[in-house]
Amino acid sequence: MNINDTTSAAVLQDLRRRPADRRRILFTGATLVTMDADLGVIDGGDLLVEGDSITAIGHDLDVGDAVVVDATGTILTPGFVDTHRHAWEAQLRRIMPDVDDLGAYVMATLAGYATVYRPQDMYTGTRLAALTAIDSGITTMLDFSHNSRTREHSDAAIEALADTGIRGVHASMGPHFGDWDRQWPGDLTRLKDRYFSTGNQLLTLRLGALATDEIAGPTLAYGPDLARVATELGIGVSVDAVFGTASSDAVLRWAKDGILGPDVTLIHSTGLTAEAWKAMGGSGTTVALAPTSDAQIGLETAIPAVDEALSAGIRPGLSIDVEVALSSDMFTQMRALLAIQRMRAVNAVHGTERQPSRITTHDVLDFATLQGARTNGLSGVTGSLTVGKKADLLVIRAEDLNNMPLNDPIGTVVLGSDARNISAVLINGEPRKWDGHVLDVDLTTLRGEVHASREYVLNATP
Repeated sequence: MNINDTTSAAVLQDLRRRPADRRRILFTGATLVTMDADLGVIDGGDLLVEGDSITAIGHDLDVGDAVVVDATGTILTPGFVDTHRHAWEAQLRRIMPDVDDLGAYVMATLAGYATVYRPQDMYTGTRLAALTAIDSGITTMLDFSHNSRTREHSDAAIEALADTGIRGVHASMGPHFGDWDRQWPGDLTRLKDRYFSTGNQLLTLRLGALATDEIAGPTLAYGPDLARVATELGIGVSVDAVFGTASSDAVLRWAKDGILGPDVTLIHSTGLTAEAWKAMGGSGTTVALAPTSDAQIGLETAIPAVDEALSAGIRPGLSIDVEVALSSDMFTQMRALLAIQRMRAVNAVHGTERQPSRITTHDVLDFATLQGARTNGLSGVTGSLTVGKKADLLVIRAEDLNNMPLNDPIGTVVLGSDARNISAVLINGEPRKWDGHVLDVDLTTLRGEVHASREYVLNATP
């Protein structure tokens, strides 16, 4: 990984020659941005990975039989955590870049394209989204899979996550419009038994729902019945389309019914009342912000609700949302949120003697890593470089043209870097990107599958 290192291919070959469960990798000489409050930033540090976990962090660690990666001139960070993406839509990327409002998105995508998706289209879109996530440093992705028309559609989406090696969270929900088998939420039991039977695996299951019945009727709206399903299965809940007065009223009902809490994530949360935020904060409910989605599509107030979340004692996670109109990477989300919040903070006190309350680059990196993991129910597994956690990490080149010289590592990650600077991505200790390239992907074949799926969907949509 050193900027003068020419042995990356040889190092990878050495790594892959060793059994994964007994493999030891020692990264040396890096700037470690741990996002662990007890460790902070470590200059010229070492990090040891054994099997799937981080086992030591410090200086001058014993090499032993480890494969040594000279990481001088790089920054090691936890992998980013995406708390909400509709991955099945990926072959329709930027098909409506100037969408004006939620209604236009819903009618074109959910009432249109979604209705003709086959299981193989679910697989292709979800796999493309996950591979792109890995390329841009997202090691954990919650796929809000709200096009589960049949059992086979759900299976295809889950198998796509598994085949990429990403730490995937499958949030299953029935479709908004069109014909479907009405197998959801009953099919969640089968899905859990088939794909999520152990606690120590890359994939986890959640229940997806909508906040209200305004868009697609009562079947998909969160309430006591769906909460009971999630409780019986022992899984978390992710609730999408949480905005405005109707959602605020729903939040207060959920609080009264006792179905808010740390296992529930409310997505967007724009334009909510102070009473709703108080109920969310008091119950430990988590929040997934979608900064570019709220602002660009214009969801409710169009202002990502970071100030409201922080005021309620909630540190939110960040998410990508819909690639049909938005970017695919976490760097964009961090920068958009940072700029919007700081603009809003300064504007609020302009012309007065009061000081603006600004968030920092550390805040948004925390949202994109540790808080994202907490939001996805995985804070004990990933989100920071901490001994005992799984080895989900990024190696970011700090001496590339757009990053050198390294003056502030967190500022460099948040404001300077992008996917081209990510030299390596490890997920669960396994290299998934190396020397700047996503591994084990036949791009020619993938490109053919993506184009064929897109053409089918576009031609079949009424």
